[in-house]
Parts: sequence; C-alpha cells; structure tokens
Amino acid sequence: MRTALTIAGSDSSGGAGIQADIKTMITNGVYAMSAITALTAQNTTGVQAILNVTPEFLGQELDSVIYPDAVKIGMVSDKDLIHVIAEKLKQYKAENIVVDPVMVATSGAKLISDDAVEILKQELFPLADVLTPNIPEAEVLVEMSVTNAEEMIEAAGKISETYHCAVLCKGGHSINDANDLLYYDGKYCWFEGKRIDNPNTHGTGCTLSSAIASNLAKGYDLQTAVKRSKQYISGALAAMLDLGKGSGPMDHGFAIRNEYVKESEK
Repeated sequence: MRTALTIAGSDSSGGAGIQADIKTMITNGVYAMSAITALTAQNTTGVQAILNVTPEFLGQELDSVIYPDAVKIGMVSDKDLIHVIAEKLKQYKAENIVVDPVMVATSGAKLISDDAVEILKQELFPLADVLTPNIPEAEVLVEMSVTNAEEMIEAAGKISETYHCAVLCKGGHSINDANDLLYYDGKYCWFEGKRIDNPNTHGTGCTLSSAIASNLAKGYDLQTAVKRSKQYISGALAAMLDLGKGSGPMDHGFAIRNEYVKESEK
C-alpha cells in the first residue's frame, strides 16, 4: 500500500488540518501518517488559539516516520518549524511534495506570522513539486490583486517561475465558478468546477491538497492527480456531506470512495 505523510496543524473541530488530511488520504486509498506542527482550538467560526510544537519535537516526529511516497504540508506558523521541515525533507530526499501555503483560514483568521511567510517562501516553496494557493494566498505571494481568469494565469505564472514548481491556483473565491488553474513548465490548463451551494466548506483546501498528494503517491502524473482530486472534493460537496463535523468524509468514506472510483473509471 502506498503511503502519504501530512505535516500540518491539528484542527480540534475535525474539519481541517491533520484530521481532514488523514480522512482524505484513507478515503483515497493510501496509508496516512502525520507530523503535527501545532495544536489549534478552532471551528467553522474561527481560530481561538494556536499552540506550536517545539522544533525539536517536530524533528523527532519526522525522524520517526517511515518515509512516504508523497508529502502534504499544510499549516506551519513558526519560522523555526519551517527550518526543521525543509531540513528533514532534504535529509530524507522526499518526493511528490505538495505545499498548501496556509496563511488565512476560511473564516478569515490569520494563521501564520509575517516573518514565517518569508522563510516559507525561501526554504519550503523551492522544495515543492506543486503549490496549492487559493486566491487570497496567491495575492499575498505575488503582491497583486487577482479578480479574473487572466490575473489568475498571471499570478500562477509568476509563482511558478519564482519557485520553479507547478502551481494549482484554486478559484473557489468567487472567480470562474470554482474553476482551478494548474500552471507548470510555462503552460497551463483549467480544471472546471461548478460552484456548489454547500455551506460546509471548512477544510476543503486541506482536503484537495491531501487528495493530490494521495494520487501522486499512487503514481499518477500531476495533471491526472489534480483531475482525480478535483472530482473527489466536488463529489463530497455535491453529496452535501458536512466536512466541518465528525460525521463528514470519514463516516461516509466508503460511500464517497465507491462513487468516486465509479466516476473516475468512466
């Protein structure tokens, strides 16, 4: 069985972070492992508190992992923790690295310090195979406004060229009816999505990036991995599953996976 590692924060509400990652990886047919960067007290209305682990402890977590076929990196809010992650990824020659540059929660809460953003860009982004920013995160990274498809292409191109990796710019923030843009090797392609009227979207970014890592771990090329992952998250939302509660994708996991596999085999 292929394996995937999530390096991210814990979400006490179970809808995002490590909890969402593990649910997604299991549902997508890989063995999930985790290294927790922080404990958070949060729910769909906001983040009430963040308690970072120590750099030494995070290093021990990563040393204890049987190194995986893919790595997903989510919330890392401290620069010293970013140093440790970058060091360990290089030490263990990690492959198929998906970095979700988590900076702002869906609720609007800030999840990372300003100095940590710079270290993230300097040390972690260049190691990534693919970055998965949403529109607000892309705007931070390129210091420009992104309000339409052309600006999405421009922003993704700048990010890709700066950090020499692929970029999946997620269009779920009122642009292009939830179409996502994959930019890589100087070219791009769109993954169309229909906006779904489901209020339970807490953790969708974590879920998508974890699904991509899972599919990369299983040997799919990047474009196919993104396509399958997009189908997976769209299917979960269309089924009106409550991603923000414990009765979400984990409890319905086999049902989601069966429907997902049927669709992907067509």
